[in-house]
Amino acid sequence: MQQPQREVRAVHTASTVTVYQAYSPEIGLPAIREGRFPAAWKRDRMTWIKPSFLWMMYRCGWAAKAGQETVLAVEIGREGFEWALRHACLSSYQPGVHPDRATWQREVKRSPTRVQWDPERDLCLQPLPYRSLQLGLAGEAARRYADEWTVAIRDVTPLAHEIHGLVRDGDLDAARRLLPREQPYPAAEELLSNLRP
Repeated sequence: MQQPQREVRAVHTASTVTVYQAYSPEIGLPAIREGRFPAAWKRDRMTWIKPSFLWMMYRCGWAAKAGQETVLAVEIGREGFEWALRHACLSSYQPGVHPDRATWQREVKRSPTRVQWDPERDLCLQPLPYRSLQLGLAGEAARRYADEWTVAIRDVTPLAHEIHGLVRDGDLDAARRLLPREQPYPAAEELLSNLRP
């Protein structure tokens, strides 16, 4: 079956959705230990969350890039995730979606969240023909994410290293079996109706 061009796929339960971020150990390790983001985590900066594990691996180079050595699986409440989607705008101007550039610029100024669609990745981190959601959180959204929506934070760095080792050894089937089971997110269709170019 062909994948929809733009679809939110994530690990989710009836009450939570899992997103990924990668940080330096100075931020990541206290977050894992305390189950919440430490005071050093900057709540006034835009932060990007990714429901796709493999897109996160592409971004952080399997947890090998400087400042991204600790990969976090952050479980957040579905209500928060859906609030973020409901209050989002596209991160770039799209003629088919926005009547003009000025309208999009006004949307960007007032929206606490941004949606960006990037090519999904395979186990070799090559681009796939369909896209994966990245969600940028700023201002109120970033504060809510860190202090209200976060339910649990897990260290998935060892999992990243294990899967990467299997990929390097050419055992893609074993690597695939270890991947988090990401499924289409049920409420996304309605929430994303104005967020697809």
